[in-house]
Amino acid sequence: MDSLSQLALGAAVGVAVMGRRTAVWKAALWGGLCGTLPDLDAFVDHGDPISNMTLHRGNSHALFWLTLAAPPIAWLIARWHGEASLWRRWALAVWLALVTHPLLDLMTVYGTQLLRPFTDHPYGVGSIFIIDPLYTVPLLVGLGVALFSRPPRALRWNAAGLMLSTAYLGWSFAAQQHVESIARVALHRQGVQTERLLVTPTAFNTVLWRVIAITPEGYAEGFRSLLDEGPQMRFDRFARGEALYEPLRDAWHVHRLAWFSHGFFKLERHGDEVRMSDLRMGQEPYYTFTFTVAERSNGADLAVTPRLVGQRPDLRRGLTWMWQRAQGDPVPPSR
Repeated sequence: MDSLSQLALGAAVGVAVMGRRTAVWKAALWGGLCGTLPDLDAFVDHGDPISNMTLHRGNSHALFWLTLAAPPIAWLIARWHGEASLWRRWALAVWLALVTHPLLDLMTVYGTQLLRPFTDHPYGVGSIFIIDPLYTVPLLVGLGVALFSRPPRALRWNAAGLMLSTAYLGWSFAAQQHVESIARVALHRQGVQTERLLVTPTAFNTVLWRVIAITPEGYAEGFRSLLDEGPQMRFDRFARGEALYEPLRDAWHVHRLAWFSHGFFKLERHGDEVRMSDLRMGQEPYYTFTFTVAERSNGADLAVTPRLVGQRPDLRRGLTWMWQRAQGDPVPPSR
């Protein structure tokens, strides 16, 4: 999730755990800092954009390492404030602020390697967009009231914000499963053989959902609003660039992105370049993560150090379409 959401979650968790044992501002301050701490790995340069992408949310998001880090951080906080007797309570607050960060990231589609060092598998539920005001606002309101109120009112508002935001996560997962069941039936009725299926929300909401189906011929993209009537779904079909992928599949960066995206990728030729896109984030034809992975030389495509290629859609037109489509209007996406 975005940094503001992580900060708000960490602060709210800190206040909830510490309760009346310390000042609300202390619990919010340290909870918020610990809640954003795992994302400092974004400042580490691993040498190329695909390595940076696939190593983000790695060791710094691993539950094992965060659990080991919590006690010494808590000890320093307790010593700083002269609250040595509260060390164990601070340890619990710090630990929860740290581990709820990757657990929240888990709900997005990006991929969080939270079980390192035992496995580097990038887990992702994909039921919430990386920025969603309906998740963040309850946390901010509850925390804001808590900071400017006295117990027990402060703690009640903070707890209410946490409960509402957590309930929204549960709602997002339930909505995702509902859309997935409809999409599977629709694809089956249309005779589309599906190898992999991905259902994720479009930007900033959990009303309009994007469905990607990997097929033997390529991939299909469709959209489903919770306000749509009837079980019908429209899917547009696209090529994945299998002919481009085969000679490059053993190149480290190509293999790495194919692994990290769980097979949701495509390759396309742009002049003398071969570009590879992660299909999970964005929508056709614009994707957040598109990289140049090979260049034409002497009649062959040779792997190169990847470069991130900027792809920016018309934001105003895209948001207008999304608003219409979310209301159940079957307007096709602009390509």
